[in-house]
Amino acid sequence: MDSSSITPFVQSTSNVFEMMLQLPVTVGKPELKKEPEPAHDVSGIIGLSGDIEGLVVVSFPTSTAERAVSLFTGETLEATNPDFADAIGELVNMISGGAKAQFEGKSIQISVPSVVVGTGHTVFGKKDMKGVTIPCSCDIGEFSVEVSMVEWVNATAA
Repeated sequence: MDSSSITPFVQSTSNVFEMMLQLPVTVGKPELKKEPEPAHDVSGIIGLSGDIEGLVVVSFPTSTAERAVSLFTGETLEATNPDFADAIGELVNMISGGAKAQFEGKSIQISVPSVVVGTGHTVFGKKDMKGVTIPCSCDIGEFSVEVSMVEWVNATAA
């Protein structure tokens, strides 16, 4: 996975946060994900399939996630509210969908989002797939976007 594969996720994260939450995002230097590494307290997870296979995880500390959901929905929702998980799922869906659109000429499908809420959880992808953690911050706190993927060469050429 090279930097051109990460750029769509960086751009999409910035776009979603600026458009939907009115928050500019500062993106840190992407790093190889260390395995196993606990995610933050709240993780939105989307699978990628097709010409690109992988996993996208947007992970927040609970307080940052609650503030993001409040800005996104216009109401205060605690992490225990079922609508909270739906909002986190929609944010990861928008980020993944925006990134997917930037992979021109590739047939990529994204899964229905899953959301995990709980301290110290770890999200595992395929063992043979390396991941990158993109640290992000904004006025409401820090969060990360984790991308693990492999591109199938000539997948659409058949």
